[in-house]
Amino acid sequence: MSQDSAAATEAARKLTGRRRREVVAVLLFSGGPIFESSIPLSVFGIDRQDAGVPRYRLLVCGGEEGPLRTTGGLELTAPYGLEAISRAGTVVVPAWRSITSPPPAEALDALRRAHEEGARIVGLCTGAFVLAAAGLLDGRPATTHWMYAPTLAKRYPSVHVDPRELFVDDGDVLTSAGTAAGIDLCLHIVRTDHGTEAAGALARRLVVPPRRSGGQERYLDRSLPEEIGSDPLAEVVAWALEHLHEQFDVETLAARAYMSRRTFDRRFRSLTGSAPLQWLITQRVLQAQRLLETSDYSVDEVAGRCGFRSPVALRGHFRRQLGSSPAAYRAAYRARRPQGVAESAATVVETMVPSQGPPSGRRGSPLSAAAVAMAASMGPGEHSLPGPDAYVPGRPALPGQRSAP
Repeated sequence: MSQDSAAATEAARKLTGRRRREVVAVLLFSGGPIFESSIPLSVFGIDRQDAGVPRYRLLVCGGEEGPLRTTGGLELTAPYGLEAISRAGTVVVPAWRSITSPPPAEALDALRRAHEEGARIVGLCTGAFVLAAAGLLDGRPATTHWMYAPTLAKRYPSVHVDPRELFVDDGDVLTSAGTAAGIDLCLHIVRTDHGTEAAGALARRLVVPPRRSGGQERYLDRSLPEEIGSDPLAEVVAWALEHLHEQFDVETLAARAYMSRRTFDRRFRSLTGSAPLQWLITQRVLQAQRLLETSDYSVDEVAGRCGFRSPVALRGHFRRQLGSSPAAYRAAYRARRPQGVAESAATVVETMVPSQGPPSGRRGSPLSAAAVAMAASMGPGEHSLPGPDAYVPGRPALPGQRSAP
């Protein structure tokens, strides 16, 4: 179940004890990013009844002893401790400071107890790692920031990680992708509790869309936590990236890994959170996008250089992932960059498959082809995001980008 599917399909359990649905506890930890932390505080902690937004009662709880240090060295003091969670009908974990370190046991116990007593548990961005550590995501669909989705899938194999979604609502447990997707999920909670009009009124006050379409696909690149790059399967997928111009399928990759198709699918998904066929198609679309931006090849030639069996296949997959035809995408991209100094084809190849070297796992730093290969990159990289001049009046927008009023 994803963005709009869950709440209506599963009856909410009754809250027990002193818990109230309108009481929202936000669980903060030291080292957490201030942006993610501020989202539920702004959505649920400000009285906007004058704008038609029903009021929630906010309890900001420290998940460990304070003061809590956050982004930029700021120190915060939470007015409540873990005991206050016992009154909340909704508990939000905005983010966790490190995907490699375990959350405090006391906080995990409080989350389990809240869930057992009927509270709705929400994890924003890397907060999903806290929910997973508490066992609340076992056997459930979930999402997190695309860059950390492979690690979540590998560390907690019983969690059905979907890195494509902006948020996942599984009834009493909800998770979101990174940063701004936390706003999408909080608006969804308001919509679930109080209806479309209340969520729309809140969105207007926040100056954000009431409901964003699509998912994380267009933001993904091929960065990944370095622990995944050491897996033997990385060599096979690195080969795939180096040979995208050839026509091959997942059976070819399974054979190179000396695995059956079924075993290969399972191993690939456990490492990346993505089905290998979807990964392969999206890598081909990503390379096509780059060639459209940086070369003068015709659409037919781009299709051949990206391993598509026909231009028709390229157009179909391209439109499904980017909402535009290849020709329209190229025209809009070039119209937005009139000075356009196109990169050479050699530069594109170097971008697709970096030179061999020790994987760093950090974006913007050298990665080996093996490390790059295992990313759950199912969409175009950040090079395709609108630049600071994207909304200059009179300048054509990229497909899917709204023009300035």
